[in-house]
Order: sequence, then C-alpha cells, then structure tokens
Amino acid sequence: MAWIPAGFFRMGSSRHHPDEAPVRKVAVEGFWMDRHTVTNRQFSEFVEATGHVTLAEQDGASMVFGKPRRSADPRNARNWWSHVADASWRKPRGPATSLEGLWDHPVVHVSFGDAQAFADWAGKSLPTEAEWEYAARGGLESAEFVWGDDLLPGGRHLANTWQGEFPWMNLREDGFEGTAPVASYPPNGYGLYDMAGNVWEWTADWHEALAAAGDPVCTADRPRAGDTAPRRKVMKGGSYLCAANYCRHFRPAARIAQPVDTPSCHVGFRCVRRPKASG
Repeated sequence: MAWIPAGFFRMGSSRHHPDEAPVRKVAVEGFWMDRHTVTNRQFSEFVEATGHVTLAEQDGASMVFGKPRRSADPRNARNWWSHVADASWRKPRGPATSLEGLWDHPVVHVSFGDAQAFADWAGKSLPTEAEWEYAARGGLESAEFVWGDDLLPGGRHLANTWQGEFPWMNLREDGFEGTAPVASYPPNGYGLYDMAGNVWEWTADWHEALAAAGDPVCTADRPRAGDTAPRRKVMKGGSYLCAANYCRHFRPAARIAQPVDTPSCHVGFRCVRRPKASG
C-alpha cells in the first residue's frame, strides 16, 4: 500500500459531465491505499480462505461487453451489454473462458457486496469518493488527468482506454483490447497504478443523483423482476471501454452511479486502510 498524505484539494469538475460539478474544496485525512486494484490472484486467495460465492455466481450470470461488428448507436446500451450466463470472476469473458493468463489482471464481475466482503476479510475498507479522487490526482491540483493536462504526453498512452470509434472499433493503440495486467503503466505522484482506465472502481459512497447516473457505455443494469431500482454506489476511474471521443471518463473527477447488485466485466476495486484514532 502507498501512504496518501492529508491535505485539501479541489474536487470535481465544471468542464465535463454535470454530475461532476460543482468544484469544491475538500479536506482529506491521511490514509494508505492499495497501489493497484485487487487482482484475480488476490481475490482467489480470499475465496479459498472464506468460501465466498460472488453475486454473479449466485445469479449464474453477469454483464459482459460485446463489441458490435459494425457502427452502432452509442445511445443504446443494448448494442453492447448482455447478461451472459455463467460469466463470473472465474470466467471473466464468458462461459468458455478462464483465468489462464489473467492472474495479474484486476478481478472483475464483483458486486459492491463482493468488494466489501474482500475488504472486511483483508482488514481494510473501500475508499470514499473523496479519498479516491484525492489519491488519483497524485498531488496535481486541478489537472484533467492523473498525469497532467495532456492526454497523450509525448504521444504515449498512459492508461488502458478505448481508441477509435466506440462501440465497434477499438484500434488498441495502448496495446490492450480488454483488461491489462495491473501496473502496466507508470504510477501517479503517490505511487498508485491504474487510477485511470483499465477497470472502474467501487467506492463506499452512495450516489444520490440517480437521474445523472452516467453514460450507458459505463453503466449496465442487470435484468431483474419488479420495478424497484436498486440503490447505486459511486464508481471512479473509468475503464478500458472509455473513449476520448465519447465519454472521457478516465479522469479523476469523473464519476458514475452503478447499481450495487450489478457486477460486470469492467468493474473492480481497491482498498484503503485508515490510521486508528488515538486516545
């Protein structure tokens, strides 16, 4: 874990999605944060130790992205999201897949409850939204990205995102079609990896403005009976599905609301540990 020193920062953005505004000054106490998202290897150790069964395994299905073969309406999430039987953290790309070659990739298909269970077992916590964004900025005040204001400094890709026309053309200029092994790109100013792209990350905070839940590229509701919508938690960081010419969610200020009961192929998490109060 990396130590994140206490401080103040300007949280949010007034230049992008309305859900990120207003910009406000926020204080954060010092804490430790995992240097990278929890990997399949780490999650398997948790499962072996506890016998935990994820929500996707209980349901027998999870949300999986499927790239259309030709140009598709980016406003209709049904063009790429499917509730796929037998998809889970063990079979992240669908029923015929496995974790072979993916042990050091971020675990995916984890619900909020699954992430919380891992954090409890590890003696840690899930970060608040403010903690996550403050840590992601790495000491850069108001920068657009975790590394600065230039998307491609020196022509280099510094995160696993989508290049090309979403949702059907991924040019893979960053070297990856789906998830990348953790720490495939340089760390930010606090020594944290993948605070932009790769997978969205759960935070502990409830998302109250449900009408501004985010772009359909990033959110996915699993089929359910009845009309009662589940509550949503804030997710941060963007994923390998975030495109520069579409949602640009691979920024520290970006945020979306994810139903707590909806794991998917681009959602993971990392943990924090806060110092114990003295006295």
